[in-house]
Amino acid sequence: MRFWRRVRRSRGALPKYPVAVPQQGALPRGMWWRVALFLGFGAMLPVLPALAQTVPSLTMELAAGQAEPEKVSVLLEILFLLTVLSLAPAIALTMTSFTRIIIVFHFLRQAMGTPQVPPNQVLASLAMFMTFVIMMPVGKAVNDQALQPYLNEEIGFDEALDVAQQPIREFLFKHTREKDLSIFYSITKMERPQTKEDVPTIMLVAAYTISELKTGFTIGFMIYIPFLILDMVVASILLSMGMMMLPPVMISLPFKVLLFILVDGWSLLVGSLVNTFA
Repeated sequence: MRFWRRVRRSRGALPKYPVAVPQQGALPRGMWWRVALFLGFGAMLPVLPALAQTVPSLTMELAAGQAEPEKVSVLLEILFLLTVLSLAPAIALTMTSFTRIIIVFHFLRQAMGTPQVPPNQVLASLAMFMTFVIMMPVGKAVNDQALQPYLNEEIGFDEALDVAQQPIREFLFKHTREKDLSIFYSITKMERPQTKEDVPTIMLVAAYTISELKTGFTIGFMIYIPFLILDMVVASILLSMGMMMLPPVMISLPFKVLLFILVDGWSLLVGSLVNTFA
């Protein structure tokens, strides 16, 4: 009750802290930026139509009465090219050697006990350059047999597309297991192919990706073995010395790095990965 009496008595009292009273004709605090924004937008209004006219635009349309098959096919080719360019990262990941290389690099980093060294950007860049080197014969074959004849108007677009698929399909078949390919035929309930030409490219790419994942994990397991043995040796020595509170990973890390340097690990690993695609 005493509390409510004090509240009633102090209801009409003035605050003890000073209150800033705005001068006559001055804007309240916090209104200056709003006024400046309004004035700036008003100044830009006359300029907006001129800016809209200078911005370039790209349109693809067919005039009335000009919907000829040749012109329609050109537009479809442009749309197909734009679609391929938007899917280029996915194609590079699934139809090249990038998947196997990046998986092996990550296994190596985990086996050495350095999950942040080398950084992801360095490993991805190295994997991309290795992919360019490995896929160079395939790219050269596509350029010589399909792209250049098409640019020289020696063959049509459909024929160029069929010819370009041949070197890529040969590369995919070379590194795809039949068991992985049969999985997708079992899923889709399709008839088993009699020859390689009967295998759809999409199904071949999916089987190739699974084969690359399996190969990458196999190589990663082989990389893990020497580093795992070194960890076990260090842990046994520390346990025999009674240093149970000292983490074995902290002691084995310098020896792992030293072992990797002595055997010239990067050159050995990169050369071995390239040879797996020979």
